[in-house]
Amino acid sequence: MPMPLPLFDTAALRTLEARGIVACGGDAFALMARAGQAAWRCVLKHWPQAQRIVVACGPGNNGGDGYVLARHAREAGRDVRVVQGAESASALAQRACAEYRAAGGAIADALGDADLIVDALFGIGLSRAPEGPAAALIAAINAHPAPVLALDVPSGVDADRGSAPGAAVRAECTLQFIARHRGLRTGAALDHCGELELATLDLPAGVFEGLAPVALAYRADALASFFPLRPRDTHKGRNGHVLCIGGEAGSGGAVLLAAQAALRCGAGLVSVATRAAHVPALLARCPEAMAHAVEEVAQLDALLARADVVAIGPGLGQGAWGRALFERVLACDKPRVFDAEALSLLAASGATLRPDDVVTPHPGEAARLLGTTTAEVQRDRFAAVAALQARWGGVAVLKGAGTLVQAPGVPPVVLCAGNPGMGTGGMGDLLTGVVAALRGQGFAAHDAAVAGALLHAAAGDAAAREDGERGLLPSDLLPWLRRLANPMRR
Repeated sequence: MPMPLPLFDTAALRTLEARGIVACGGDAFALMARAGQAAWRCVLKHWPQAQRIVVACGPGNNGGDGYVLARHAREAGRDVRVVQGAESASALAQRACAEYRAAGGAIADALGDADLIVDALFGIGLSRAPEGPAAALIAAINAHPAPVLALDVPSGVDADRGSAPGAAVRAECTLQFIARHRGLRTGAALDHCGELELATLDLPAGVFEGLAPVALAYRADALASFFPLRPRDTHKGRNGHVLCIGGEAGSGGAVLLAAQAALRCGAGLVSVATRAAHVPALLARCPEAMAHAVEEVAQLDALLARADVVAIGPGLGQGAWGRALFERVLACDKPRVFDAEALSLLAASGATLRPDDVVTPHPGEAARLLGTTTAEVQRDRFAAVAALQARWGGVAVLKGAGTLVQAPGVPPVVLCAGNPGMGTGGMGDLLTGVVAALRGQGFAAHDAAVAGALLHAAAGDAAAREDGERGLLPSDLLPWLRRLANPMRR
């Protein structure tokens, strides 16, 4: 059964590097030699025919790894040139450079023709925008037609936050050393890393002793661990009654999508509270849902009493009708999922959520909940999702590239699925219904958020593989939600 991938921050990686040196008998250069050799093996794996290889080396130990790779490539008969982002500053990098030169290696002033470029400019320690010649070299790398292999982290990408504050290398593959980096699986990093690979440098498992990961990553192949087979004697009463609330005038489709997603993810019963004008169309599109015209807040009470979980927000609006329904849900004692306009109403209310509540904001909604800007949220998505959970309580799901889930007292979770085609109206309404359906089937709030967001993203990927990303509609995901929620079909 696939397990989550442990992710580490820069501080932990520095500790692991120090322990790795000890494991190498105290020889720091031996560890660098292993990294350079692993990088060369990565080149042979992905670009075995590359004859002209340019290695861009920076002044630190990341540059030293590049010099080692360059020496191996030259000894293998390849046409190798090194372009220096700056003179080597660390003693280890100076030694690696000297060995490369002693092997007849050349230093060039420009990239020139190349079948492959290796980015060894900056490692995990850079958290600011590159400047001057380094920024110019990164721009030249990105403008070059050759593919790029980045060592440890694409230069210019913040390995902790996943942001790219300035110029940053766009790589086809990034080879991480020793352990996986937290920031490379969310935000802007996803446009720079390409395929992520790991070289453990043959260090013993003991180097991780007492060092807990700062985040966990789930891929789509973990879905089976969340969705076991149902008992043969199950019935609709065991699978939860979800109440979806929303659909102000002109927005009936949003709450319909939430209801359809809840049904496709296995909810036993789904009721919808919406404007009267939307009931006929909703029943025509989805006769399995129990649609109720709710024009006055008092009409909601009987529906709340019968529900096991409440999903509120899709198409709710922020007018008097939406505010009244929101305030009634805020006072109820049922597990709740808040999305869309319900998040804006929550931000204005100043309320605190219960531990079994889930909020699912996109970066703009997260910014409103935190009283900041979308850019600030995206600059450090891990800090933002932690702040959301701390400020509002419950479980926070920060949607976007590399969706994050944060619950109290546990590491954040990064979901390694989803694609740009999902950036269209209505996708979040589906997620609301998915998470609510899983809550109704007995999933704890954190598990429902993780499994639901992973299922939603994986369904988007499956639909995109079939017909492409551009033009992907939320309703295209509905059959895939059902298929992927049944990975262990008899």
